[in-house]
Amino acid sequence: MRELFPRKQIIGLVFSLTLTAAALTVYFFELSFEVGSTVLLVTAFLQAIIQLSVFMHAGEGEDKKTVYTTVYYGIFVALVTIFGTLLTLIWGYY
Repeated sequence: MRELFPRKQIIGLVFSLTLTAAALTVYFFELSFEVGSTVLLVTAFLQAIIQLSVFMHAGEGEDKKTVYTTVYYGIFVALVTIFGTLLTLIWGYY
């Protein structure tokens, strides 16, 4: 019976709810921009890790290398897009 209980998923859900509550503190406590941005970035990053590992089972298959390579490539494309947009639209480099 113990094998059938979804312990890992329940722990992941509790951590996800805790991180969501931590992110909501930015709004309710009216934190400064720097502190609020830091809290939101950290909680979003941790939330993504929990979602990938617990609920999407990213590390449980036979081809872990392929899954993680795809995740790293997606992060790289996202960062290039974000910093390219900042470089062009905000910082004025054309």
